[in-house]
Amino acid sequence: MTQSLTRSLRGSLRGLAFALAVLPLVAACATAPGTGRTIFTGGLSEEGEADLGRQEHPKVMAQFGGAYEDPELNAYVSSVGNLLVQTSELPDLKFTFTILDSPVVNAFALPGGYVYITRGLLALAENEAEMAGVLAHEIGHVTARHSAERYGQTMAANVAGLGLGVLLGGQAAQAGGALGALVVRSYSREQEFEADMLGGRYLGRARYDTGAMAGFLSQLQAHARLEAELAGQPERADAFNIMQTHPRTADRINRALAQAGANVVDDPIVAQDIYFDKIDGMLYGDKPDEGFIRGRSFAHPILKFAFEVPEGFRLYNQARRVVALDGDRKAAIQFDRGPKDYRGSMTDYLTRAWGARVQLSGVEAITINGLEAATGQLTGARNGDIRLLAIRYDASTIYRFIFQSDPERTAALNRPFRETTYSFRKLSDGEAAALKPHRVRVYRVKAGDTPSAIAARMPFADARLRRFLVMNGFEENVTLRVGQRVKIVSE
Repeated sequence: MTQSLTRSLRGSLRGLAFALAVLPLVAACATAPGTGRTIFTGGLSEEGEADLGRQEHPKVMAQFGGAYEDPELNAYVSSVGNLLVQTSELPDLKFTFTILDSPVVNAFALPGGYVYITRGLLALAENEAEMAGVLAHEIGHVTARHSAERYGQTMAANVAGLGLGVLLGGQAAQAGGALGALVVRSYSREQEFEADMLGGRYLGRARYDTGAMAGFLSQLQAHARLEAELAGQPERADAFNIMQTHPRTADRINRALAQAGANVVDDPIVAQDIYFDKIDGMLYGDKPDEGFIRGRSFAHPILKFAFEVPEGFRLYNQARRVVALDGDRKAAIQFDRGPKDYRGSMTDYLTRAWGARVQLSGVEAITINGLEAATGQLTGARNGDIRLLAIRYDASTIYRFIFQSDPERTAALNRPFRETTYSFRKLSDGEAAALKPHRVRVYRVKAGDTPSAIAARMPFADARLRRFLVMNGFEENVTLRVGQRVKIVSE
């Protein structure tokens, strides 16, 4: 066989391999019920979407702290969601609506009709229409089969990668797969536009105020700006915004509503009083099993300990650790629990367990409020001066601090870090029982009340007025009416 014929045969085989990979997928198209648009699903059927949702649901619950345990509130949210479903193109699909026990402001949907909304978002919404707008948008993602479409895009990208691999080699195939993952990482603007259009359609059919969709967007943006400012990162407001995963603007939402013919509803449902009655008393912020931030103090009512960070530091409660950062981000404190107990001394724990792979100097044993502890300086650290601290709380529990500072700040922070070290203590049963979570409360404005006076009731160390205004969707120059109902936070 000649060399030219060999090359020709190889080319034909490559083309055949690519065709065999592509042809089954070409037929994997479907019509999205919500939009009537033909989409490429990569062969993912509606039954497959439901199976995928069922598989991922437990993972979502674990990641976001589980469901918020309030049967009445959950029934209320589900009733609104199911009303909207009945106006959709999939009225017979069984949807599952879940309030996630998370203070983070978020909402999203899984394929197969699993819709999630956090209690953080419920605390921010002003009425039932705004909550319904969020639910309707997520229902729109399901009825438009956007998850199946993203799956199809992934499959198409992988097939493109396969074709490149046949023609150019394995590295190109890997690059094609990576590109596919990047493209479908979040919903596109077009998909968000469709979800808004469908959500507006469902809102209008259910007789809700469709303007609540765009109205709530401004409140989400105000909340993101406040969170960024409280975190000392005002320039990163987008990072705190749900719109990072839902790329939308008020103009796009209004255009979507107009296209859906959902702008005008006579005597629309807003239902603020009903909504306020339902969320009154709802948990706000951290829950007891995560511990509470109270100004510069962190206290855990279940694990029964507390400590305080220096002035100028702000605490952040994360899933596996507590972090405190100073205003200019040149110093930090990290607190966590050791992964397992240790039988030896705390100095041995520092040098042989936790710090076994680093060089420590000045290791010494200390006692903190009756608890065995040890501390040592990390030498040769590239990212500033670092000190480790380990505290034996009981026979099976070790708590740990990492103190980090820019070398220029180390001397000035020596005393404040030392004060934080010796602030760690056990809580008595009575002290632990006295720690209560924050809750949303509905307050009726009285004669003489001002926004500042009402905000002063809230148990925050800073930005009380800003928090009150954002929580209620108010402008700075708002004038309150006697008898008006507003949301506040109390213990």
